[in-house]
Amino acid sequence: MSSRHELSEAMANAVEEVGGLLRTWRSDPTARDGVWEGSQFKAEADARAHQALSRRLTGIDASIPVVSEEDPDSLTRERPPRYWLIDPIDGTASYAHGFDGYVTQAALVVGDHPEVAAVFAPERGTLYTAVRGRGARCDGRALPQQLPAPPGRGVLTDNTPEPSGVARRVYDRFGYDGYLESGSIALKLCRIAEGDAQLFVKDVPVRDWDVAAPGLVLAETGGLLTRLDGSGFTYRGAFEHTGLVGAADPSTCRAVSRWLAL
Repeated sequence: MSSRHELSEAMANAVEEVGGLLRTWRSDPTARDGVWEGSQFKAEADARAHQALSRRLTGIDASIPVVSEEDPDSLTRERPPRYWLIDPIDGTASYAHGFDGYVTQAALVVGDHPEVAAVFAPERGTLYTAVRGRGARCDGRALPQQLPAPPGRGVLTDNTPEPSGVARRVYDRFGYDGYLESGSIALKLCRIAEGDAQLFVKDVPVRDWDVAAPGLVLAETGGLLTRLDGSGFTYRGAFEHTGLVGAADPSTCRAVSRWLAL
């Protein structure tokens, strides 16, 4: 299957199917059981979703290897020239504790860039897809290009009831008065792409699988995603980075990164 359009459709089907399984498993206490590993909560459902999503993606094209948060061996090898980069559950703590803000997601990474992406939010029933250079979609509807949103204009999003930490600092410094509580990293970036928010800032460890798929969705609407220092995600070398800034307006992304670096 070589067409990126065909790959996009097949990936969308895969994440929707796994999202349906996640909703079913949620009624099983053993699926929600887990442990904290540093700042990451790991549940039994993570392993189940990894197997289910990997199997479906391998069925699309067995020549493309899967690189996954839930497969440590895949993270120790040199990155293949083309691979599925997946996060079976982004927002596992939300999933395990009964909140809606989790997704399952996959990106096809070719060289240094995600080329095709699919993000599914099971509790919202919302599917985001993107193909590099072909735009992004939400539930099949083409997402429009972002309107200008200078620093301080629009809505800042994070996963707490009100801004805290670095989000509070940015909120106050740039004069935001709109705030959206949302779930996982991927969901927040997709909500920006959708137009529900304009800025997301986080200073915690961030991994490539957190951002590959939603970053492409955001980029295809004209937004910008960078690491906290303003540099781009290169999809080379280490998978973990410090923080991120995602914005509907690239100028806002750069302004916030510059200010945080002072």
